[in-house]
Amino acid sequence: MRKKSATPNRSFKVADQIQRDLTELIARELKDPRVGMVTLSGVEVTPDYAHAKVFFSVLQGNTQECGEGLNQAAGFLRAGLFKRLHIHTVPTLHFVYDRTTEHAADMNALIARAVSSRAKED
Repeated sequence: MRKKSATPNRSFKVADQIQRDLTELIARELKDPRVGMVTLSGVEVTPDYAHAKVFFSVLQGNTQECGEGLNQAAGFLRAGLFKRLHIHTVPTLHFVYDRTTEHAADMNALIARAVSSRAKED
């Protein structure tokens, strides 16, 4: 009988903890003016924990500048994670802009347009 690996479950837990800790670190310790009100929407960790993609969205401000600020502060944030996480390898952080909210807004606009054009026809 083969034992099931607990690794996938563990990587989800590690990713979730990284997301929570980064949210706190960015809000409390990051002083970069390019990084304003940021929401971290998810973290994907590679199986060997060497790299983590951190998906973010911005409530206001320039998304490109914010991404540059976050990626420039990645080493500082990783050092902060070292102090908080109790794992052997803390991943290198890569911040990626999450376009989900933009896509949702575009879809809502398309649906509203379709509904209004149908209402005009009726």
